Amino acid sequence: MSSDTVETIETYLRPGAWVKDAAGPLYVRLRKRIEQSIDSGLLAKSAPLPGEREIASLTGLSRVTVRRAMQELVDRGIIVQRQGSGSFVADAAPRVEQSLSHLTSFTEDMERRGLNVTSEWLTRGVFIPSPEEVMALALSSGEEVARVARLRRAEGRPMAIERASLPTDILPDPQLVTSSLYAVLERDGNRPVRALQRISAVNLGAEDAALLGVEPGTAGLRIIRTSYLPNRRVIEFTRSLYRADAYDFVAELRLGNS
Repeated sequence: MSSDTVETIETYLRPGAWVKDAAGPLYVRLRKRIEQSIDSGLLAKSAPLPGEREIASLTGLSRVTVRRAMQELVDRGIIVQRQGSGSFVADAAPRVEQSLSHLTSFTEDMERRGLNVTSEWLTRGVFIPSPEEVMALALSSGEEVARVARLRRAEGRPMAIERASLPTDILPDPQLVTSSLYAVLERDGNRPVRALQRISAVNLGAEDAALLGVEPGTAGLRIIRTSYLPNRRVIEFTRSLYRADAYDFVAELRLGNS
C-alpha cells in the first residue's frame, strides 16, 4: 500500500462526525464508513485494507469492534481475507451465465467456471411436510420429507439460497449431503433427468437479504424447480433465491419447425 493511500485512509477513518453523530452500534458505523470508502473509489477493487490493529489505532475503536465490522464486511462479500496476507476489497461480484437448457447443480455450475464453492447449512434433516411439499412431491399421508437448505457462496461471496425437499426413500439421510446434492442422488441411481423451472422477480425480505449480503427490498430471482426421474416420478422440489446482480439466465430458442 503506498504512503499516499495510507494517508488518505488515515484521514478518512479519523474519528469525526461518522463516529460521534451517526446512529447505530459502533461496529455498524465503522462497517458503513469502510463501505463508503469503497463505493467512492477511495479503495479500489482488490486494494488491501489496513490491519485490524491499525484500524483500531486510526479510529480509536476497540479491536473487538473493528473485528466485528470486518467480519460483517466479509459476510457481505465486500472484502475477502487471505491467510497470511490480510484483508482486501473484493473484486466485482462474479456474474454467472447459467443455461436453462441443462439440468445441473449449483456446485457443478460453479466448479465448471473454476469458482470455489462453500455452503452454510440452514436446515438439514427429516421433517413433517408442509402442504406445498405434499402436493409438489405427491407424498402420501404420514410420509415425512427430507430437507436440505443452505446459503451458497462462490469465492466467498453469497450467491444463492437453496431450499430443497425430497421424499425420504430418495434421501433417507440428509446428513449425507456434504457438497453436491446431485452427486448423492447420482451415487444412489436417483439423479433426475428432467426438470421444470419457474423463474420470477422478487424483492428480498429482511432475513434472506441479510443472508445474501444485500439490503432488504433488493431485487432477487426466485426459481422453483421440480425434478423428475426417467419414470416421471417427482423426486426434488427446490425453491431458490438468487442475487439478481450475479446471474444471467440464458435459453437457446429455436423455430418450432427446425
